[in-house]
Amino acid sequence: MEPVTIGVYSIILLFLLLASGLHIAVNFFLVGFITTAILLSVNAALSMLGQTMYYSIATPSFTALPLFVLMGAFASSSGFAKRVYDGMHTATSGLPGSLGITTCFGCAAFGAVSGSSLAAAAIFGKIALPEMKRHKYDRSFSLGTIAAAGTFAAMIPPSAMFIIYAIFTEQSVGKLFMAGIIPGILTAVVYAISIIIRVRRNPSLAPQIVESKHISIQNRLFSLVQIWPVVILAFIVLGGIYSGLFTPTEAGAAGAFATLILGAILGKLKDINYVKEALRSSAKTTSMVFLIIIGALFYTRVLTITRIPTELTELIMQWDVPNIVVLLLIMVIWFLLGMIIIPTGICALTLPIVYPIIVELGYNPIWFGVIVLKLMEIAAVTPPVGLNVFTLKGVADKDTTIEEIYKGIWPFVICDMLILVVLLIFPGIVLFLPNMMTN
Repeated sequence: MEPVTIGVYSIILLFLLLASGLHIAVNFFLVGFITTAILLSVNAALSMLGQTMYYSIATPSFTALPLFVLMGAFASSSGFAKRVYDGMHTATSGLPGSLGITTCFGCAAFGAVSGSSLAAAAIFGKIALPEMKRHKYDRSFSLGTIAAAGTFAAMIPPSAMFIIYAIFTEQSVGKLFMAGIIPGILTAVVYAISIIIRVRRNPSLAPQIVESKHISIQNRLFSLVQIWPVVILAFIVLGGIYSGLFTPTEAGAAGAFATLILGAILGKLKDINYVKEALRSSAKTTSMVFLIIIGALFYTRVLTITRIPTELTELIMQWDVPNIVVLLLIMVIWFLLGMIIIPTGICALTLPIVYPIIVELGYNPIWFGVIVLKLMEIAAVTPPVGLNVFTLKGVADKDTTIEEIYKGIWPFVICDMLILVVLLIFPGIVLFLPNMMTN
């Protein structure tokens, strides 16, 4: 049997096992081992597995990932999200749907220290939802805003998903971080504008908060001082990377240490139990992600042996269609996969095949990384596997239903689609900061 044929059967088996509910990491290891054993031998499969488990982890990108995960865990335990929310709340008071706008910019700011969309959705679900309920905001509007705004943390650096993308594509983590800043801020602004427009057209979505009308401009500006810890942490990490002072790994270590110190001075991390919980949480998250990535890299090597990526690239390059058609087709496939597979799994499953095609077509890998992450943001709130939606459901009150959250999501999904179109038409928005970085 030809290697390509065996590779095709391995992909079919992989999807069948995914449909059965078997953990995606186990799928990669199992299918990869069976395929290698058939193509070469059992001893060769064992040897390749051992080499992959060692050499895939022995890279700087892998070192950066647990450090930024730890930084996010410290930030989540420190109460920084509450400081950000309170400061943004005062600054945006008086605007239509002010609590929704506060949530959008609060999640954007918190993303600069957490890097986790699930953490942002969970924390702001606890902080913002009771406030919106108290001021009689429409329930679906409130839930949809929090779930969608939580996705910012995946785009605004430091982002764990950018690190995962870098591992599979061997791109610069620092440049990917810089590439996500403008699209992340743009998303927050577009969300805020959409909230204002929708609330002005339908005031029942977010009734006006009466006391907010009497806050002076000076008080609004002064309220932003509350977010100074987040500004300092973002400056340490992003400023260090952008200036060339830190490598991404060093920035992760500096950011985690600074978050621990500020969290101990200002927040709950003075209690050793919160520190232990943050360490435990980050270890659990890192081990899960590492297992998926190692399994995926092992399966990637197997696919290389079958020549499927090479054959598929050569086949697509022979199509007599514009490059944008191929790109849009890849994006549609990614969007559909996002409805059924977690983001890390999508990267692991598709990048080994898709990335060579993108490079061959002449698209910038850093720009494509932002496009990938924007698609993952959409996937995080679309059914049936919208992780942000289920996370918010878990922290909301017992009467909250999944249907209520999804009902409020779609206006924000439309905003994300519009932003995606803008990023496709104007790639300079993404590449402006990376191109100015110190090499």
